[in-house]
Amino acid sequence: MTDGVVPDGVTVFDDAIPAVANLDPGLLKALHQAARAAAPDGVEFYVNSGWRSPEYQDQLLQEAVSKYGSEDEAARWVATAATSPHVSGDAVDIGHSDATTWLSEHGAEYGLCQIYRNEPWHYELRADASDRGCPRMYADPTQDPRMQK
Repeated sequence: MTDGVVPDGVTVFDDAIPAVANLDPGLLKALHQAARAAAPDGVEFYVNSGWRSPEYQDQLLQEAVSKYGSEDEAARWVATAATSPHVSGDAVDIGHSDATTWLSEHGAEYGLCQIYRNEPWHYELRADASDRGCPRMYADPTQDPRMQK
């Protein structure tokens, strides 16, 4: 778990789990606020993935290359350790479709934005989203200029 592996059933409030505790403080605060707002609707925010160590990110990338058959295809789903916002603590993958549906409707109010059209679970903090709305989504990570390093 110290590398960012998340056991089943972890929520955004489980700050003893490194994948949650090592998230950017602003992102974590926004997740807490949104989760509290979603609770009366019966929605809980589970964390499928949050902060990851560079080693764990590399492992996930190698697994994706094996699964998808090429580095180019794997890049549509998993970034390198050098470019992944998970390694810096700036991204979280939220579990359960009711939570991602809730976030797609209300996340911008908390600065929580879906970044990639192919990853409805992946959220990052965009502090000005409450005023301006979330930025237009990229089709997948290969379209994100941050991934071109």
